[in-house]
Amino acid sequence: MLPREKLEGLKQELAELQEKLSDSALLSDQRRYKELSRRNKELTEICAEWDKYQSLETQAEDAEQLIKTENDAEMLELARAELEELENLMAASAEKLRDLLIPSDPNDSKNAIVEIRAGTGGEEAALFVADLYRMYGYYADQKGWKHQLLDLNETGLGGYKEIVFMLSGDDAYGLMRFESGVHRVQRIPVTESGGRIHTSAVSVAVLPEAEDIDVEINENELRIDVYRSSGHGGQSVNTTDSAVRITHVPTGIVVTCQDEKSQIKNKAKAMKVLRSRLLDAEISRHEQEIARSRKAQVSTGDRSAKIRTYNFPQSRVTDHRINLTSHNLDSFLAGNIDEYVQALRMAWRSEKVNE
Repeated sequence: MLPREKLEGLKQELAELQEKLSDSALLSDQRRYKELSRRNKELTEICAEWDKYQSLETQAEDAEQLIKTENDAEMLELARAELEELENLMAASAEKLRDLLIPSDPNDSKNAIVEIRAGTGGEEAALFVADLYRMYGYYADQKGWKHQLLDLNETGLGGYKEIVFMLSGDDAYGLMRFESGVHRVQRIPVTESGGRIHTSAVSVAVLPEAEDIDVEINENELRIDVYRSSGHGGQSVNTTDSAVRITHVPTGIVVTCQDEKSQIKNKAKAMKVLRSRLLDAEISRHEQEIARSRKAQVSTGDRSAKIRTYNFPQSRVTDHRINLTSHNLDSFLAGNIDEYVQALRMAWRSEKVNE
């Protein structure tokens, strides 16, 4: 059954909200304007679907009335066929409404900043960082997202100790957020001469891109250092002090960027990452509070949790949060990860219903 009273209440809320948004004085408060605009978009979609459902319901009632009074066999058959189609459309509309009524996360529509770091496993872990970086790049291409490299720290064999990049596009954070955690890889390293399978680990952190109005930063609380960029093996990448290190003193968060040859561009990129880390810290604290009151199946709050295993000998990928396994590792690493992304998103939305 649909919550009719609630849906009618949302129509009233939408009318009041649109009146508030028409007030030009609201433009002076960008944070409030953004919040109300997001809510307006949500309510507009819900109310449009509710209007559609009610229209279908009225048509179904008319078809039922016709069936009760019609004597012509041909017209009766047409009315019954129409009623069956309308009932199917109503069921689909009701399902969509129930989905739309689940509270959404305002950060889902943001761009995503992805940080991948090598953990246990040395050079093999660094090589797997490169594998995951390519995998997410392929996935971004499928989604039509833009890709921007923010920072990287290369190793000698083509791997990365860490790499930071941004994915810009529709629902980038909402889809990527569940990749946060420890990714474990089981395979024979290129450096292994004995053919033994090694287990390595890589950590992934996915942050929503923070805008100026999301996070306020006091410039007096920042320590900014500049230094010379360098690549693997200490090889000089740049002959000027263009690399930037920013320390947020109150939290101890440190961000570096040396990808650009311009100190100004590196500082801008580093500030973008710093804002996103501060916003992410707030999100993580909120999720940990929820986790303390109930056991969450899907969460981005615990970055130390092992979330997925990539087993090369068996061509197996297993996500441990939802017990989903496939044996098509090559395809998965080629960016075909949407089955897992959508399954995780569905599990998370199911959790939100129970909150």
